[in-house]
Parts: sequence; C-alpha cells; structure tokens
Amino acid sequence: MDTEKVNCLIIGSGPAGYTAAIYASRANLNPVLYEGLQPGGQLTTTTEVENFPGYPDGISGFQMMEDMKRQALRFGTDIRSCDIVEVDFSSRPFILRTGDGKEISAKTVIVATGATAKYLGLPSEEKFKGQGVSACATCDGFFYRKKDVAVVGGGDTACEEAAYLAGLCNRVYMIVRRNVLRASKAMQDRVLNAGNIEILWEHRTKELLGDESGVTGALLTDKHGEDHLIDIHGFFLAIGHHPNSEIFRKYLETDELGYIITKGKTTATNVPGVFAAGDVQDPRYRQGITAAASGCMAARDAEAFFN
Repeated sequence: MDTEKVNCLIIGSGPAGYTAAIYASRANLNPVLYEGLQPGGQLTTTTEVENFPGYPDGISGFQMMEDMKRQALRFGTDIRSCDIVEVDFSSRPFILRTGDGKEISAKTVIVATGATAKYLGLPSEEKFKGQGVSACATCDGFFYRKKDVAVVGGGDTACEEAAYLAGLCNRVYMIVRRNVLRASKAMQDRVLNAGNIEILWEHRTKELLGDESGVTGALLTDKHGEDHLIDIHGFFLAIGHHPNSEIFRKYLETDELGYIITKGKTTATNVPGVFAAGDVQDPRYRQGITAAASGCMAARDAEAFFN
C-alpha cells in the first residue's frame, strides 16, 4: 500500500475543521481535510443561525458551513468526503487510515471531530429535527419567543437551558424522569424560583406530535403509566453530548466523558504534533463561534510546531 505524506491532516469539518483549514492553508501547510460522516458538523442540523457575528440577518447552518468550506477551498485546502477510521500516534510521522482504504503519513494532525448530542431515540424526534426539536437552546431558543417549550433532562445543562429559555418563552416545561434534579444547588434554585418553569417530575416522553409546520405537542407518560399531552412548539434535548473521540483515546488523554484534554490555553494534546479543536475538546461552551476560534488556534499551534 502506498502511503500518502501530508504536512497537516485535519479530521472533521464544521466550524473548527473548516476554520483550521483556512488558517493552515494561508500558512502554506498544504492541509488535507477529511470531512467525516457528517460534513459541516452539528450546525448543518440547525435551520437558522442568528448568533454568529457577521450575519445580522441570520443564515442557515447548512449555508454557513458551505461558505466556510468554499473559503477553505479558495485557499487550497484538499477536502475529501471520507472519514478516518484508524490512527497510530505512537510515533511521528503519524499513520492514519481512511474509510476507503488509504494510508496517510502526517507530520501534524488537528482533531476536529466534534460531539454528538444524545437523543431519546424516538422516530418523531428525527422527523422534527430542525422543526421544533433541538439540542441547543442558545442556538435555537430565539425562534420560540413567547411560545411554550419543553426541556428534557434534570442535570446542570437542562437547568441552564430551561433558565435561558424562561427569559424568552411563555412557559418552559422540564421533563424529568426522576423525582429530583441532578443539577447543582444554585442551578436548582434558579429553576425552582422561575415563575414560568414547570417541572414535570417522573415523566418520560412517549412521542412528539406535529404537522408540516413542526412540533405542536408532546405525549408524556408518568410514573403510573398514565399519558399526558402538553402543547409545545419547541422540544429541547439536554441529556448530554457524546464527544467523537473513540478512535483517539488509545493515544490522547481525555476526561471521564471522553472529551480530549488540551494543555492550558492552547489546543495541544499530550501527543506533540496532535491538536484538538471544537466540541471534541469543549464540554462547556459548544458554540459555533467558539469552535471556529479553537480551529484558528489549532492551525496556529500546528504552524508553530514546524518552527
């Protein structure tokens, strides 16, 4: 098998991967980017992005990612529609294998594989994704101003999402499968003291209801097995994210959830020459703008590695 040699290999697209590609290309690193199984990342599942600077009228997540991709191509990035399935970071140059059977030798690697939101697994969830179903209140909450919405979950993230939505929406239901919240005391107090947040204890979501306009309600089941219908327009999942870091964990240090750990205020990992950017190393912010910023940092860190 012939091994292709590259200076900088970027794994994953989305704001982090494409921004890293733009900066690496302009630094003459001749980057090769593998888009992965979801080109454009999570933002392609968001209908409208209104909080990314520079788009005063908003832009679809898909179009934003297409624009970033075109910009990376403009500066010479070699973008390939495939995924990386195996890595060997035990020595430099690093050896990686692609889903179509190629072997690549890379002097530096930028991991920008993102994270995947956890869903309940309901068929209606997939049907209404982007039409009422969301995993990011900060991204999509603005579209449900003065409407009724629901948040699934009982941890800190769920409470943060509910509190944020409470400032925008008419009523926020929290669907909690237990009889207690797992969130910190401060976050619990914030939710419990909000006048327009109603906690539905020991409830599970059975099905989402809707029409061509999107979600119109949710069918819930309580601890006694009785069904209840709530009228909502937005359904927000806040039951966690899964960082797409599996193939790297043999070599890269991660936290207990699988997020890649980077050093200080850099994108450097525990393996010299391997850098991580975007949601795969960010369990806290998970925004397009922060992912893009860390993509810039990773490219700059990779450039510095050669000097």
